[in-house]
Amino acid sequence: MARVVVEPRAAALSSSATETRVRPAVKEDVPRMATALAAAFDGDEPLRWFVPDARPRQVLLERYFRAQLPLFMANGEVWTSDEVPCSAAWAAPGRWPFPTLDQVRSTPTMLRVFGRRPLRAVAGLRAIERGHPREPHWYLDSIGVDPSAHGGGTGSALLVAMARRLDAESAPAYLNAGSSRSRDLYLRHGFEVREEFALPFDGPPLWRMWRPPRA
Repeated sequence: MARVVVEPRAAALSSSATETRVRPAVKEDVPRMATALAAAFDGDEPLRWFVPDARPRQVLLERYFRAQLPLFMANGEVWTSDEVPCSAAWAAPGRWPFPTLDQVRSTPTMLRVFGRRPLRAVAGLRAIERGHPREPHWYLDSIGVDPSAHGGGTGSALLVAMARRLDAESAPAYLNAGSSRSRDLYLRHGFEVREEFALPFDGPPLWRMWRPPRA
């Protein structure tokens, strides 16, 4: 695993290939993070199911993440790195779903991105939220690394940074894994599979995963 250096703010680039510096994001990071997430999730099977049209998918996803990331920054934590375009967006305990006003503000973007197939979108979101835990927890909504940097340890660095806080606060975490590859990554970082389920209309599988705090 890559060594992780957690920075409170922007840090100098590292010259070591085994060291990844991560830090809490600021609003100026949003465009870069949104572009990285759109590229990373372009190959994600659940999001391909939600947005099946290939040509506008990255444009729509980038628009979606540009709108969502500030909401996670206001209602939780978002992590990134100066070295690699990436992002991990977490909602704090009791902040998911977002407060009503934030949901209202995000509605126009949600309609533009997912409104082409509204029945599928609503059914899919209901399937995902149906198994969301009720007990207080941190929720990892999205984590992604620019495809050009896959395999370099940045995804693990983002997870380790937040895991330190979770364990320090004795707080559990939850996520929905959208592929067997991501599921296996989360397993290595202390998450456990609670349930496998599939999106409706012959959609792809996802895995509900829970991470209890470690001593």
